[in-house]
This record gives sequence, structure tokens and C-alpha cells, in this order.
Amino acid sequence: MVPQQWTLAGKKLGLAVARRSRGSSLLQPALRFPALSMRTTYSQSHHGKKMVAAAGSALWAPRLRDVLVLTPWLAPIIWEGTFNIDILNEQFRLQNITVGLSVFAVKKYITFLRLFLESAEQHFMVGYRVTYCVFTDRPADVPQVGLGPGRRLAVLPVRSYPRWQDVSMHRMQMISQFLEQPSRQEMDYLVCADVDMKFQDHVGVEILTPLFGTLHPGFYTSKRDAFTYERRPQSQAYIPHDQGDFYYMGAFFGGSVAEVHRLTKACHVAMAVDRANNIEAVWHDESHLNKYLLLRKPTKVLSPEYLWDLHMLPWPSVLKKLRFVAVHKNHQEIRNR
Repeated sequence: MVPQQWTLAGKKLGLAVARRSRGSSLLQPALRFPALSMRTTYSQSHHGKKMVAAAGSALWAPRLRDVLVLTPWLAPIIWEGTFNIDILNEQFRLQNITVGLSVFAVKKYITFLRLFLESAEQHFMVGYRVTYCVFTDRPADVPQVGLGPGRRLAVLPVRSYPRWQDVSMHRMQMISQFLEQPSRQEMDYLVCADVDMKFQDHVGVEILTPLFGTLHPGFYTSKRDAFTYERRPQSQAYIPHDQGDFYYMGAFFGGSVAEVHRLTKACHVAMAVDRANNIEAVWHDESHLNKYLLLRKPTKVLSPEYLWDLHMLPWPSVLKKLRFVAVHKNHQEIRNR
């Protein structure tokens, strides 16, 4: 469920993004990482044979020059050109992993499920075992979609709520409780996504890590003061104006099953405290997600390539691919029916 925040900073598409602790920018021509693109020539003896890298070859040479590829806590920021998918696939296939993809198709949001699943079959973790975890109040309406080998769909019945905000906030509780069941043992990673989206380009093992968050496309060009964190000290999601790394979107996050369980349980507990104190965070579960990722830093950060809305934001030249994009919809018509 994509919130109306998309529009708050959508037109500020210069070469500056979400600020770090001192207000520096993610995208900033002054920030260069020559060591990361250093080219070298080396020789090495291997079983009596000399192995020489050709002059000008690189151990790793990302083409991006004017984007930050590393957070201040040394977590990689994933952009096209910063990873070699062939090398990553070799490593992850040795691990024989299963990736879960959770999605909530509640009330009229069930109408988005077919496109979500069909596009995931084309672009999400292709070649790996995938379990689609579909939480829905309408199990009979879950569409039949052809799935590839090693890929399956699990329908998880849940109750609905009158307000879309309540549906959104209860996702953390439902995911947390689901991950406490024995069936969680079949999954190594869990990716949590919104259903009113579609995959339109490769999303693979480059995102896998103990814990990842995704930069909000409406704020990656904004100063930290513009982030719509929860600013009321009475809320468990409170972040002061002088704190914060990036603004993360609630529509795409994940990591190892253990870390996602910790995250969702912590956010659920925090929201329960807020509810007892009769306060609701400004952006609901997304506000609590941002507070959690401030305190427990993600081990990877995904660039806005992994979350975009072409209906509200133009395609900026700094993004070489748009991998996971919003589907056009009438929010008022969908959310409350």
C-alpha cells in the first residue's frame, strides 16, 4: 500500500539525496570513491602456472561515479553497476537457499495480486526456490498463477480491518507471528513487499543480506529535515530532528528470517505501546520501520531502483533501471472497500 508521501518531495530530483548524520548527500559529485574503481595488474603462482590479470582489468570497478555506494556504517548501497550478478549467483547457489516473498492482499487489494505474482515469476529471484506468502482475507479469490520449478504459493488467511491504516499496522504483527511457526524453517530469507506493485526488471540475490531497507523515492533527494519521521516524543517511533540516516520505504524490506522476525516483532511491540498511549505514528508501520532501522542499521541499503512510482515521479537519469514499480490505482476507492 503506497502512501501519499510519494508527492511530498517527488519533484526535487537534483543530484542530492537523503542526508547522513551531518547532512551530506547520497548523490553528490564531490563524493568519489577512487579506491573502489582502482584497476590493477597482478601475478600469482597457481599449481606451477602463472596467472596474470590483463592490464586494465579490475577486481571490482563500479561505473557509478557520483553516487554513494557505502553507508557511514560500511553497508553497501545497491545500484546497477555495483555488483556482478554472475559471481553472486555462484555463491548463493552453493547455499541452496529458499527465499520467501510476503505480501498482503486484503480487501480490494486482492485485485493487484495476479500482476504481482506474474511479474515476480518473471523477475524475482529467478532460478531460486521461492515461497510466496500471501496474507489475505479472501482466500477464495487468490488467482491461479503458473509457477516455475521450486516455487510455491502459501495462502495465509487473516482478518480484515475497517481502516487501511489498521491493515497496514497489523502487518508487522502477522509477519512476526507467521515467522514463529514451524513452516518458517523452510525459508532462509524473507522479503516483505506491497501488493500494489509489479516487478519489471531483475531483482535477485544482490539484495540478500541479514537486514535491508529501501530508500524512499520521494525523499532520496531531500535533506534530512524534510524526512517525515514521527516527531512527537510520545510515540515509540519518535526520531529527533538532529537524528536519522535515510528515509526508508515500508513497501520493500527484508533480510534473513531471524532478522525479519526481530524487526517485525519489535515494531509490533512498539505499535502496541503507542496504541495503549492513544497515539498513532504519522506513517504507521513505516514510521516504526524507520525508527528500528535507525537503531539497528541495515546491512544493505537498496537504491530507489528497487522502489519507484512512474505515475508520480519522472524517471531520473541517475537510475539506470527501475526494478519494482507502483501500479496505478485510485487510493480512496481501493483502501476503504
